Amino acid sequence: MGGQRALNNRFADWCVPLSASRGERHLDDYSRIPLWTIRVVWQLARFFMAVLSCAVIPAIPALGDDVPDYSREARINEQIEPYLFDGDAVWLFDGEREFLSVYIEADDSRGAVILLHGRDVHLDEEELIGPLRVGLSEHGWDTLSVQMPVLEKGKTYLDYLPILKYAHPRIEAAIRYLAEQGATRIVLAAHSCGVHMANDWMNSTSDPPIDGYIAMGLGTTDIGQDLQTPFPIGNLAIPVLDIYGTREYPRPLEMVPYRQELLKQNGNPMSMQIPVEGATHFFRGYGQVMVEKLAEWLDGFEH
Repeated sequence: MGGQRALNNRFADWCVPLSASRGERHLDDYSRIPLWTIRVVWQLARFFMAVLSCAVIPAIPALGDDVPDYSREARINEQIEPYLFDGDAVWLFDGEREFLSVYIEADDSRGAVILLHGRDVHLDEEELIGPLRVGLSEHGWDTLSVQMPVLEKGKTYLDYLPILKYAHPRIEAAIRYLAEQGATRIVLAAHSCGVHMANDWMNSTSDPPIDGYIAMGLGTTDIGQDLQTPFPIGNLAIPVLDIYGTREYPRPLEMVPYRQELLKQNGNPMSMQIPVEGATHFFRGYGQVMVEKLAEWLDGFEH
């Protein structure tokens, strides 16, 4: 709406000088123009309007038609796929297009973990998702790290809201793939913007086909932006791990007691909060610590 108003204002600014210009005509000036001239001008105007409607308008994207930046995603894929050291690149299909994921099959698998990365990183980022996908496989869990939809670098939480829905079919495709590989237990683990995408999917799904949910950095937005993605954790029957750094941003830390109440509402005995002493929102330098904490929580599925 604000963008449309800005466009309207710019259009009005452009039009004002036409009526306020020097030599402004009055209505009686036009009574002296020959009729044939008016007819010719009118026909020319109709012709050019027809041309514009066919040629120009379709080339202009509709306002508010927000889609992921697939060109940037393609560049990410080109930079990441050839250099994957651990795991196999797997191209999945979301119903409209293929997207990259990387799969590690663990020895004596106890289940599978889907990993969703945060904003402005990728499916093998070195601080958190990379260590988790390799480390959890060493603890007996298959891992599937998924490339999530992206926008151009520097976009904010509010910018990402319109494209959260594009993550839904990717999550579902990942679940189908793991089921086809024989996974008997599937846990969804998400970080930062990946959490917003996971939450949006679960809020739109009456019975999410997963066996557990790990939220890392739950509830973070940009400065001055209010959270608009409700937490689904209180409505889930599955176990939920809310894990966060003690040096997380202030507003998510303020929401810790509220999230604790939601976990009580959840009621699953495995549902809990775990603070990671000294870690920031990005868990930089805490990759192996996170592997151990998540693996320990995942051990609860064996009891």
